[in-house]
Amino acid sequence: MRSQMSEEITFRKLEVLIAFMEGGSLNSAAELLGISVVSVHRALHSLEEGLACQLFGHKGRNLIPLDAARVLAEVSREVIKSMGDGIAATRKVAGYAASHLKIGSLYSLTNSTAPDILFDIKLRRPELQTELVLGSNADLLHKLRHNLIDAALMAVPELDPEIESIALFDDEIYFAAPSGSPYANETAIDLRACAGEKYVSLSEGFATYHGFVEAFRVAGFAPAVVMRVSDIFSLMNLVSAGLGYTLLPGRVRDVFGGKLQLIPLKPEYRMQQTIGVSFLRVRERDPNLLALAASCRMLRHSKIVAGAGLAA
Repeated sequence: MRSQMSEEITFRKLEVLIAFMEGGSLNSAAELLGISVVSVHRALHSLEEGLACQLFGHKGRNLIPLDAARVLAEVSREVIKSMGDGIAATRKVAGYAASHLKIGSLYSLTNSTAPDILFDIKLRRPELQTELVLGSNADLLHKLRHNLIDAALMAVPELDPEIESIALFDDEIYFAAPSGSPYANETAIDLRACAGEKYVSLSEGFATYHGFVEAFRVAGFAPAVVMRVSDIFSLMNLVSAGLGYTLLPGRVRDVFGGKLQLIPLKPEYRMQQTIGVSFLRVRERDPNLLALAASCRMLRHSKIVAGAGLAA
C-alpha cells in the first residue's frame, strides 16, 4: 500500500512541535532543542505544508497553536514514544547497547588477558553484565559472524571488510617440553633434529595448531602426533606428563610453573601470533563495544610500557 504521508512530516519536526507546545514559544522550543528560532519556525511551517491544514494562528509575531496543533502534538507524543521503544527493542535483539556483553576468548587468554579486560570493563560500565565464551579461533570467528557473541579475544583474522580488529600484542611460538627433558639445556630448537619424537597438538581450528603445522612444514617432515585435544590446558598437561612435545605460545609460560619449559625455536621456524579483539564493523559505535575497545587499548598500552621497562 502506497503511503499517503507527506515527506514533509518527519519525527524531528514532530519533536519540534512537541517542544513548542511544551515551551509555549519559539524561543523556548529553540532552547529546549539546542537549535535556532529560525529552525523551529521553519519546521512548524513545514508541518503545516505537509498536513495541508493550518496549525497556528498569529498574534503579532507570536504563533498561537490551534486545536489542530494540540491534536497533532498529542498523537506525536505517542508515536515518538512507540518508535523510541521499538528502536530500543530492535537494538537489544541485535545486541547493541544491551545490558549483557558476550565476549569470546581463546582458552590461552583466560590466565591474564581476558580477566584484565573484564575487570577494566566493569570499572567503566558497572551495570554491564559480561559473559565469557571459550573456543578455538575458527569457532569464535564463526560465532562472531553469526552474532552469537559480541566480540572475540583471539588471533587477529586475515583482513576482512566486515570485521574490525584491535591488536593487543604479538606472541611468539615456542617448543614445549617437560622440565628435565633432553632439550632442557638447549638455547634454541632445530625441529629437524626432533623428527623422531612424539608430539601432541591442538585440534584443527586453533590458531596455535596452524602455527604447529606451518613450523613442521618448514622443517620438512610430518610430526608423529599421538593425541589431539580441544583446549590448550589439556595440551599442556599432556606435555608436562611426558606424553609428547608440542609448540605453545609464550603467553602460557607461567601457567604450569616449573613443570613445563618453553624453548625458543631456531630463526627459520620462528613465528608470531597477533592477539587482539575483533568485532563486526557495523557495530563499531555500539557503546558496549566502545567500552571494550577502550579497555583493550588500555591493556595494549600497559604491555607496551611494561615491554619498554624490561628493555631498559
